[in-house]
Amino acid sequence: MDAAGVTRWLERYVAAWKSGDPAEIGDLFSEEARYRYYPGDEPLAGRDAIVASWLDHEDEPGTFEAAYECWALDGDRAVAVGTSTYTAPEHKVYDNAFLLVFDEDGRCADFAELYIKRP
Repeated sequence: MDAAGVTRWLERYVAAWKSGDPAEIGDLFSEEARYRYYPGDEPLAGRDAIVASWLDHEDEPGTFEAAYECWALDGDRAVAVGTSTYTAPEHKVYDNAFLLVFDEDGRCADFAELYIKRP
């Protein structure tokens, strides 16, 4: 994986989040991927579980914007940083960091999110 590949993956991540399309979401992750909404959580295990969780926690279309960029890269491991901005039902901004491990096909095999709401 290179920085351009991480950037493309992040763009697809935002697009899948906005579309809520199960195929787009699933294509981001390897079949046996692990996904954590918080680093200490027990991970969701497998692509199907990740897709189902995303669909269970969908944000209303048009109520958020997000932008992330590759901050660090070492082989198949990357750290991305950025912001998630919600406009409804209330305005709030989160600063995010994603801890990512990619497989040889460019799909995420391990994902952990860290975030903090701006005051």
